[in-house]
Amino acid sequence: MANIERDVMPVDLLIVGAGPAGLATAIHFTRLMEKARAEGKLQGALKNPEFMMMVIEKGASVGDHILSGAVVDPRGFDELIPDWKSKNPPLATAVKDDAMFYLTENGKFAVPFMPKAMHNHGYHIASLSQLVRWMNTIALEMGIEVMTSTAGANPIIEDGKFRGVVTDDKGVDKDGNPRSNFEPGIELRAGITVLAEGPRGSLAKTTISQLNLDEGRNPPNYLTGVKELWEIPTGRIKAGTVYHTMGYPLTLNHFGGGFIYAMSDTQLAVGLCSALAYEDPAFDPHYAFQQYKQHPFLAGLLKGGKMSKYGAKTINEGGYYAMPQLYADGLMLVGETGGFLNSMRLKGIHLGIKSGMMAAETAFEVLSGTGSNSAESPELPYPSSMLEPYNLRFQDSWAHEELWSVRNFHQGFEGGMIGGMFHTAAQMVSGGRGWSSRLSAKSDHTHMKKLFPNSGGMVVPAKKFDSILTFDKVSDVYASGTLHEENQPAHLHIADLTICSDRCTAEYGNPCQHFCPAGVYEMVEGDNGKKKLHLNASNCVHCKTCDIADPYGIITWVPPEGGGGPRYSGL
Repeated sequence: MANIERDVMPVDLLIVGAGPAGLATAIHFTRLMEKARAEGKLQGALKNPEFMMMVIEKGASVGDHILSGAVVDPRGFDELIPDWKSKNPPLATAVKDDAMFYLTENGKFAVPFMPKAMHNHGYHIASLSQLVRWMNTIALEMGIEVMTSTAGANPIIEDGKFRGVVTDDKGVDKDGNPRSNFEPGIELRAGITVLAEGPRGSLAKTTISQLNLDEGRNPPNYLTGVKELWEIPTGRIKAGTVYHTMGYPLTLNHFGGGFIYAMSDTQLAVGLCSALAYEDPAFDPHYAFQQYKQHPFLAGLLKGGKMSKYGAKTINEGGYYAMPQLYADGLMLVGETGGFLNSMRLKGIHLGIKSGMMAAETAFEVLSGTGSNSAESPELPYPSSMLEPYNLRFQDSWAHEELWSVRNFHQGFEGGMIGGMFHTAAQMVSGGRGWSSRLSAKSDHTHMKKLFPNSGGMVVPAKKFDSILTFDKVSDVYASGTLHEENQPAHLHIADLTICSDRCTAEYGNPCQHFCPAGVYEMVEGDNGKKKLHLNASNCVHCKTCDIADPYGIITWVPPEGGGGPRYSGL
C-alpha cells in the first residue's frame, strides 16, 4: 500500500533478530553500558536519558524461528556469559561418543580418519530454540526487552546510507487492503542498525545488493537442513552420542551429509543437510531425508519410535570468501547474516555470539564517542568510518582465525565429493589454502541442469510415505507448529508468473514443487489447460530455500505479518 502515513521513532541502536548473534549484541552492549554507569563514565549519546536500544524479532516469541542441529561449541558463551554454566542453560547432554560413517544404500563403514575440526568431545548437544529462550531470560534480567511479532519489512536506505527499518503492517488482507484492525508499520530510524536475521535475511539481501557489500566476494552458498525430533525406545543409543554421515541418499556430486544426535537415551535428533548447488531439478531435500531414515542404520534406531517435531532451514555455507563487507554507513552485519559459520564444522553459534560481541563493542565506542574514529557531532546515521573498527576487531579475533583456516572448504566440493575430499586433505596440511589461494564458486541455482529437449519432461520417482517412519510434507509441516494469518498477502513474491507456466515447465519441470521442504509450491491445472502455480503460503517454515534455489531468481521471500511462521520448540 502506497502513501501510508507512518510514525517515525528515533532509535540509537537497533538490533533486528533475536537469535544468538542478535541477543549477544544486546547483552554485551548492555553490560558495557552498566560497567560505564557504575564507574561514572557514561559519555556521548549514552548519557542521554532518552537513549534507546531496541531489539525486534519477527517470531511470536523469542526462539520460535530458531533451528539448528545443534552441537554447541561453548567458546562464545565462555566469553559472553563467563558464569553461564551456573545459570542452568538448557543443554541436553555432553557429547560422549563421536563418529563419522559413510553410508552406502544398505550398509555403512566408519570413516577411518576424522579431522580434528569434526571432534565434538567437550561440547554439548542442545536445542538451539531452547538455548535462545534461555539467553532471552538473561537479557530480560538485564532490562532488555525484545519486541516480538515485529518483522523488519523494508530497509530504509537513503543517499547510500542505511538509516533504519520499516516494520511490518498489521491487518492487511490477501488483496493488500486494510482490514478493520489495520496498523501501519513504524519507521525505526537508527543511528546504528545491527542486522542479525540469520541466513538469507530479506533486509540483508536487499541491502547487500543496493550497497554493493558483496563486491569482490564469492557468491553465498547454502545448504538446506531438514530435521526431525524422535522419541525412541530405550536401549537403542546412549545419550551424548553424535554421529555424522556422508553418502546415501546423496550422490557423489551432491555435497551434504546427515546427523544423528542422542539428546537422551530416548530422544533422538536426526537430520539431513544438502547443498543447494545441485544439478537434478527433481531433487527434493525433504524426500531425501525420508530416504535417509529408511537406511537400515537409521531405521534400526527409529523403529518403534515416534516423530514429534519437524523443521527446516537454510545454512549459510559459503565461507570466508563469501562474507559480505560487514559494515556500512549506519550498519553492521552479524551471525549468519554476515557469513559467520564454519563450513567444515557446520557450526556457527559460537561465531554468531562472537560477532555480536564485536559489534556491541564497536557500537559502544561510537555511541559513547570514545572510538578512535569518533567525531564530536557526527551526522546520523553514524558513518562507515566510525563502524570500520568492527571489521578490524574481526580481523584480530579467533573468529577470523577459525574462518580463515577453512576459507576454501566449501568451494573445494564444487566438482563433487571425491574432488572435495582431496581438496580438504590439501587444505588441512596447508592451513586452509589447499591447491589455490582462493577457490571460486558459482551461485547455487546456476548448477541446476535444464531438461533435455523432447525428453518427455522430468522423471520424478514415486514418493510413498507410511506415516510411521516416513512422512509427507503436510504432516511434517504440522509437526513444525507453523501458523500464519490466512487472510494476508502472500509473503512469497513471484516476479513473473508466466515464467512458471511456460519457460520453467519446459526447461526445468517446475523444481519449486520439489525443493521446498514444506509443500508451498504446487502446479495445478489452469483454465486454459496449462499448468499454473498455486502457493500454499501458510505452509511456509521460513527456510528461504526457494529464494536461493529458483533457477530464474524470480522468487523473493519477505516476512509475513509478524508472529507468523513455525513454532520451534526443542529443535
